[in-house]
Amino acid sequence: MATEKKWYVLYTRAKWEKKVVALLNKKNITNYCPLNRVKKQWSDRKVVLHEPLFRSYVFVHITEKEKLTTRDTEGVLYFVTHEGKPAVIKEEEIVLIQSFLEQYNNVTVVSNRIHCNDTIRIIEGPLKKYEGKVLEVYKKSIKVILPSIGYSMIAEIDVHHVEKIDGNQINSLTA
Repeated sequence: MATEKKWYVLYTRAKWEKKVVALLNKKNITNYCPLNRVKKQWSDRKVVLHEPLFRSYVFVHITEKEKLTTRDTEGVLYFVTHEGKPAVIKEEEIVLIQSFLEQYNNVTVVSNRIHCNDTIRIIEGPLKKYEGKVLEVYKKSIKVILPSIGYSMIAEIDVHHVEKIDGNQINSLTA
């Protein structure tokens, strides 16, 4: 239904989140920019600043008809997409973010760029250039299965030492 409102994610110019929110408010477009309470030490005092939790992201609650007006707002670069379509965020997730930020200060957001069953290539260390499949993802490392000479070696590797490979890049195991 075209009149049903959904939550979408806008990608904004760098450090324009609050400006975009003000411009969307002028257009009466429902929006949400999660602000994180961050304590900073300045030379003469401590202050609490409200910084965007997700850099360059603003959530909007709009209908299909409102997409063009929203997109044409100064500072908005594009709608964040998933599988070629504007990403839709569940209402429950927006509520969860809101309640989480009400309860906690200095929240950190970490992107989960590597997932179980992803194929990766090791880019640093003694196993450099080897490829494998991710078995488990931990906070700072991943468990990878590395097929080799008829055996499977399982290694725990720092996430910064691997790169994700899409289906078109997968090569045979090489050293």
